[in-house]
Amino acid sequence: MTITLDFVKGHGTGNDFVLFTDPDGSINLTPQQIAWICDRHFGVGADGLIRAVRSRSLDAGAASLAQDPAAEWFMDYWNADGSLSEMCGNGVRVYSHYLLTEGLATCEAGETLVIGTRAGVKDVQRNRTGYQVDMGRWKLDGSEPLVRARNLDIARPALGINVGNPHAVVALSHLDELQGLDLGYEPILDPPAPEGANVEFVVPEEPLISDGVGQIRMRVHERGSGETLSCGTGAVAAALAIRHWAGAGAPNHWRVDVPGGRVGVRMFPTEEGEHVSLSGPAELTFRGTLTLPF
Repeated sequence: MTITLDFVKGHGTGNDFVLFTDPDGSINLTPQQIAWICDRHFGVGADGLIRAVRSRSLDAGAASLAQDPAAEWFMDYWNADGSLSEMCGNGVRVYSHYLLTEGLATCEAGETLVIGTRAGVKDVQRNRTGYQVDMGRWKLDGSEPLVRARNLDIARPALGINVGNPHAVVALSHLDELQGLDLGYEPILDPPAPEGANVEFVVPEEPLISDGVGQIRMRVHERGSGETLSCGTGAVAAALAIRHWAGAGAPNHWRVDVPGGRVGVRMFPTEEGEHVSLSGPAELTFRGTLTLPF
């Protein structure tokens, strides 16, 4: 059976996605088909694929509806290599913008859009920078692997952080080290992460804090996608790691510069523990129709 998709291409600070609508969950793509769509030479090209599906139409959506009945739409997210992923911070913003643009949902400025993901329900608000996502609670995962990367002189220690998906954050001493990395090759973790991990390399700005806001630069190698221009959950993990290393007195507001732009990270208390939010732009760039060759 030939599959033809009406799709939209979008990005959040250069982290790009192919999105399509399948409300009833009737289009089930294989990992090979997803990888072909995301291939930058043979397909559309993207860091990942997002299917807009109603939570009630997907087994994974049942947990989202149980957590919050308002989570009508589920972000069914796949990495560029066709592997399934829990969620994506930039992807949630782009997905929210897609739902509003396509008339699938409504959300006025200051209101909240509730999105189901495999990492739990995410609350999204529209703001002056685009969209702000409450990423929920985070945790140190207890790991401190050594990380080897191409053009990095020696292995460096990393801090393991989970923000719905796994991350290993490495602090570098200066910008030359960050710019000299070759992230076309996957960094090696010792010991390996059981389910793989996104690996962030971070350099503090000078000064680290300006007007009460922390400032860092970051590059990332995403599990299943390779180096991307931006990673929302990676920016969150990087800011959390730097704050953790900085200790008492470190700010709860951070600006994170990535190759594709800038995002904001904020840590704030809730009744269930500390949450962290991600804010930044979301854009839709073009739409088309694609017939899969297999």
